[in-house]
Amino acid sequence: MAQLGRIGFRIVTDPPRPEPALVARLYGIPSANLADAMGRFHFMDPGIRLRSGTGVCGVAVTVNARPGDNLMVHKALELARPGDVIVVCTNGDVASAVFGELMCRTAAGAGAGGIVVDGAVRDVEGMASLNFAAYSRTVSIGSCDKDGPGEINVPIACGGTVVMPGDIVVGDADGVAVVPRSDAEEVLALVTELVERERTRIEEIRAGALFKSDIDETLRRKGVLA
Repeated sequence: MAQLGRIGFRIVTDPPRPEPALVARLYGIPSANLADAMGRFHFMDPGIRLRSGTGVCGVAVTVNARPGDNLMVHKALELARPGDVIVVCTNGDVASAVFGELMCRTAAGAGAGGIVVDGAVRDVEGMASLNFAAYSRTVSIGSCDKDGPGEINVPIACGGTVVMPGDIVVGDADGVAVVPRSDAEEVLALVTELVERERTRIEEIRAGALFKSDIDETLRRKGVLA
């Protein structure tokens, strides 16, 4: 792993990445289940909404952008590997769109897995026509500069949670979960158990057991029921 530039205006190259097979095993797992498996942490707040496409599952390439500037977002698209997800912190700017249809065409052509912006995007109809997965806090017609400074592949905050380069970003219509790279194997094991418990409960409901007995047990412990 090397660094080009200096703190505040730098690109970190080749940060540690999870194994592709591990990322693939997380594909299709609901974001809500992942959040539950991680103790109801490590998910983005509901202000981060799906604007186009159907969801994401890929390795995070992080961007720390100056408000009103997307220079490093452009460069991150070039550095991303196929399937990677560009995750952008705009440092509070919700009026200057850092991503739109032209950049989306570049991203789709390069095989990027999607983008998540804690800030604004635009040209939603154009992105939707490409079926490209894009999440953002706002949609705005405002544009931005391409001058910097900014940083690529550094720790950022996006949607109220920490995103490290190399983390696994999993998003669907409900929201976006961030699986820390260092904990991914453990999270996969935990969420597999959780999904199996839910399947069992679905079968119980189909069999007629509509209500869970432990609800009344909890109410008895709380003194509500005798």
